[in-house]
Amino acid sequence: MSENVTTLINESPCAQPGGGGPLTYDFDRSEFWRSIPLWRDVDSKTFGDFRWQQRNSVTSIPGIKEALCELASSALISDIEAGLLKTPMNIRLTPYIFSRIHWENFENDPIRRQFLPLGSQFVPDHPQVMDDSLAEDVDKATPHLTHRYPDKALFLPITLCPVYCSFCTRSRVVGGSTAVKSKSAYGAKSKEWDSTFEYIRNHPDLEDIVISGGDALLLRPDQIRQIGRTLLQIPTVRRIRFATKGLAIMPMKFTSDNEWVKALDDVCRLGREKMKEVALHTHFNTDREISSWTSEAMKVLSDTGVRVRNQSVLISGVNDAFDCLHYTTKKLSSLLIQPYYLYLHDMVPGCDHLRTTVREAEYLSNRLQGAIAGFNTPRVVCDAPGGGGKREISSYTLYDQEIGVSAWTSPTAKPNEIFYYYDPINKLPEDGRVIWSKHGEIKRRLAKFKSDAESKAEATRT
Repeated sequence: MSENVTTLINESPCAQPGGGGPLTYDFDRSEFWRSIPLWRDVDSKTFGDFRWQQRNSVTSIPGIKEALCELASSALISDIEAGLLKTPMNIRLTPYIFSRIHWENFENDPIRRQFLPLGSQFVPDHPQVMDDSLAEDVDKATPHLTHRYPDKALFLPITLCPVYCSFCTRSRVVGGSTAVKSKSAYGAKSKEWDSTFEYIRNHPDLEDIVISGGDALLLRPDQIRQIGRTLLQIPTVRRIRFATKGLAIMPMKFTSDNEWVKALDDVCRLGREKMKEVALHTHFNTDREISSWTSEAMKVLSDTGVRVRNQSVLISGVNDAFDCLHYTTKKLSSLLIQPYYLYLHDMVPGCDHLRTTVREAEYLSNRLQGAIAGFNTPRVVCDAPGGGGKREISSYTLYDQEIGVSAWTSPTAKPNEIFYYYDPINKLPEDGRVIWSKHGEIKRRLAKFKSDAESKAEATRT
């Protein structure tokens, strides 16, 4: 274990104290939003209305100033303005998640780091970053369906979200255009989904359909029913999953939007009748996103019978510490939210200050193993760039830690290809950073690495 990884593990801003004793789970029941000047007089009933949350979302610099008033220093505003000139994502935060930020320590706050970019924290993009890092567009079967794995497909009926994450893997399409990225975002248009449903009917190997976006939370109740019922009526479809960050950023959607929950409940009931699984996949990255509102939302979801799983992204300065991951995982489990995946950050533009190395992810994976019951331990994976799919973090074919490049194969999804993940240059040892600064040297080093990776991959195929 190198010194800088050990330091990182010990100093993460979201780390929870260990101590070796039993963990306690604090579900914040305070009226924490009253610390934000604009919402000082907002009562609990108003704050708990999803419509109020949507109407009062913070979407601009003037909105930040209005919400924070005297808490918004000129230095903070200038830094965010500088960040917006570099990020491919717009800003949009619900009052719930905005008020979970500790503004007295905004520079290091793990929630702020996920949603509000600071210009001072950006580092140059790696030369190998890609808009469509996972090659989802390459594997498109219809305008709204990506089909990569033999029995699973990704259905994207919408590209809008209730919040915009700075680390979004679909920053090329999600949300509106920014200073550095033009986009053609789309809302949910059910008339455009017929080709997707027809494709799934005509491919009986497809048993598992993920409904994502964007965020399924913004689908109307009738659209939830339409998608759920249509897919469950296809004989060969066995499982459907709705993907939403809603539990982490607007949990009151589930306690105050009765029509939306009723639609999900109807789909779950149909699934039970047909012995098919209906799941909801959510996205918590730290325990700070969890409060009593989350607990109340999970009580509602538990009544529907929907299975809830969590998918996290490993983010530098947010959750890249064992104590943080361990505590968040245990806390989610206590709410019947099953930890599912912990992803290595995808190689998308404007995010190198948020990425970690494969080495760091591998270390954390090893620490988590055995610390939590196996069925509640998230799988740490690299979603191999270029369409290789999810690979266990220690399953790389070859890894050069000095220059930060790893090679991956995907024997089932794409058996004859090799996929390469590049660690952020700012996280490499000094010798590695020097090599990347010399065009000829890094070109030779990469050529040698790829030749070795091809030889090793070929040996495993025979």
